[in-house]
Formats: sequence, C-alpha cells, structure tokens
Amino acid sequence: MSTESNLAAVFWCLTGILACNAQECGRPPLVENRIVGGADASDGAWPWQVDIQINGHVCGGSIISEYWVLSAAHCFPNPFDLGSYIIYAGRYQLNGFNPYQSTHSVSEVVIPSGYVEPHQGRDIALVRLSTPVTWSDRVRPICLPDSGTLFPGGMQCYVTGWGNIRDEVSLPGVGTLQEVQVPIISQSSCQEMYRLQPSETVDILFDMICAGYQEGGKDSCQGDSGGPLVCQMVNGTWVQAGVVSFGLGCAQANRPGVYAKVSAFSDFIRSTVPGIRLYGRANQKQPGWAAVLGCVFTLLIMLLQR
Repeated sequence: MSTESNLAAVFWCLTGILACNAQECGRPPLVENRIVGGADASDGAWPWQVDIQINGHVCGGSIISEYWVLSAAHCFPNPFDLGSYIIYAGRYQLNGFNPYQSTHSVSEVVIPSGYVEPHQGRDIALVRLSTPVTWSDRVRPICLPDSGTLFPGGMQCYVTGWGNIRDEVSLPGVGTLQEVQVPIISQSSCQEMYRLQPSETVDILFDMICAGYQEGGKDSCQGDSGGPLVCQMVNGTWVQAGVVSFGLGCAQANRPGVYAKVSAFSDFIRSTVPGIRLYGRANQKQPGWAAVLGCVFTLLIMLLQR
C-alpha cells in the first residue's frame, strides 16, 4: 500500500468514527454537567429540544434521528392536516435571535392505534420532517429507552420547554428555553396522589410515568406538551423517559406531571423509525476515543509491515 493510500485510509477511518460520534445520542457537547419553578437553560444544553409552531408556539418535541422528532399525539389533533406546522431545531429563544436554528416542515405524523385523548394513554407521536436536521453542537438526538430500561422513583430528571411559567401566564421576554429538575414518582405513589380528591381521579396507566413533587411548586405546564423528560444514566448518557402529556393545573400539590412513558412504546418506535437504536443493555457502548486510537494503531501496524 502506498503512503498516499495509507494516509487516505487514516483519514477515512477517523472521519467515519468522528461522524458517528457527531450523531451520538444523549450527549450535549456544550454542557458536561448539569416550566414552573424552573430557570433559563444554558444555550446548547438540550440540543434535542425542538419548537413546534402553528402561527406561534404550540408544543415541544425532541430530535431522535435526522428525519424524526418525538412529541405528543395531542399536539396533532388532525395528523393528516400538517401544512401549517413548522418545527424549529437548534432554537434557544422563542422571541430572540437564534443563529443556529433550522426550519422544517412536517411530512408525516404517526400516532399509536387507539389514541383518543391524553387521559386514556398512548399520547405519543412520531413526526417525520420533510428535510433532515444537520448535526452540530446545538442539534443532537436524544437517546430513547428500550422496554427494559428503568427509571425508578426518586431518580432526578429534567423537563424542558417554552411553556407557561404559571397557569395562563406565558413565558416573558425573549422566551429563553426553560429547564426544571423533577424526581420520578413511582406509578403507585402517583396513583395515590391523584386519588386524594375523588372528584378529580385520574387513572395512571401502564404507559404513563409521573414526575414532580407531592407539595407541587415545580412542573411542566401548558405549552410544554410534547417536550422531553430526560434522565442521565450511570454512564452519563441522557435518555428520554417521558413525553409531556397532561396534568391537573400546573405545579399543584398532589398533582404531579403525567408523561407518556417512552419505554412502553419501544416496538412502535422501532417499527416506525428506520434504523433507530434504543438505549438498553445491548447497546450502551458508544464509539469514542478508544475506537479512534484502535483505528490509528491498526493503521500504524500496516505501515510498519510495508
């Protein structure tokens, strides 16, 4: 093999690995560590967050691949009438200057069979973009969980969005993306809270997951619908546990936020999104610098054997 061929092999090896890393899910490159009761997020902290608009902000969503966004079914009351929807990726402020954003129309929305309304479950939507997103420091996919991935009660997670900061009170000013940390609430505890007032009983179904505080004070709210509830796993990867679905009011005591449980829809996601890889025991390892060094080491051996 010639010197030129060896150099070309090194280049393509490194390019392939780094391109794969550029699309690695659940790893915000600009923030190594880390709504009602929330605070302004750092620019680029949640690079999978998208803004869904119809003549203004209506819902949130999360990027899961170049062409697909995850959101809530109730954000698309007529999934066959999509001409008015615009999705913004890389957006940080609703009313400010967003130099890194891209704009996408919607070509298809896929909703689970049998969806009626959020309280009856199945409140999830897979949204296909007409044009792909371009990966960058501010546009990355979130990892989605396989069916066996657990999010136990007490696990600290984050919900993000541009929704109201209180009931009927819109996000003020330039509308900076908000983040709030909330713990997962077990299904049984969440069900008990929602049964404390019999007149407002809500059944917490198997495909729902709750997060928030029994005393209230921190929660998602109107306008956050469809947005992501994400949790950082032990290896540092962020995985989406839920999709903002519904609540009774915002941040009220014994009324935690209810989310569509993403892991309950693993088969639906796999059958809809081509090539999607879900986070689970079999695929937690991601290519990194070890792969780069291995590639270089192999090619050095090739050079020495000339």
